Amino acid sequence: MTVSPLKSFHQLFIHELRDLASAEEQIIKVLPKLAKAAGSEALREALAEHLAQSEGHLQMVLELLESFGETRGRVKCAGIAGIISEGDEKMKAKGDPDVLDAAIIASAQKVEHYEIATYGTARAWAELMGHREAVVMLDEILAQEKAADQKLTKLSRAINVEAQEDPEEDNGSKEAPRRRAGAGARR
Repeated sequence: MTVSPLKSFHQLFIHELRDLASAEEQIIKVLPKLAKAAGSEALREALAEHLAQSEGHLQMVLELLESFGETRGRVKCAGIAGIISEGDEKMKAKGDPDVLDAAIIASAQKVEHYEIATYGTARAWAELMGHREAVVMLDEILAQEKAADQKLTKLSRAINVEAQEDPEEDNGSKEAPRRRAGAGARR
């Protein structure tokens, strides 16, 4: 979808809010699929918790748009769509449950990082324009996004170890990091 002309900083801010609404809508659709595919109960719980938060985030963004006399509009967040598409490809690959959980976490963290960057930008713009209520709401969402990312990082520490310890795979992966680390060194 093409962007309407951005004739003012305020219009850019509104476009960013619409982009965030689209991102949250897409995330709300994909999180149940990721949770269903997850093998780890802790990961399923984290994804379910983030689904509830995303539903709340969407409502807050829609409230912000309404407070500025704006509607949801027809903006589609291409950034999140791309991240989701990339994650879908990994889910279609099937395979070892621990490896798939590691892939789910990686995809979920890409989503979180996108959201952190975008909510952070919207929050900075709101502050610059003196939109105090928007700053408070965006700060709340941003704190939850950062906490979700930290939770995924914590989960990944155990899940990634499990994924890496595949007894059927004998490709020397435990030795590969040492060889790669010195690969560029001159002898």
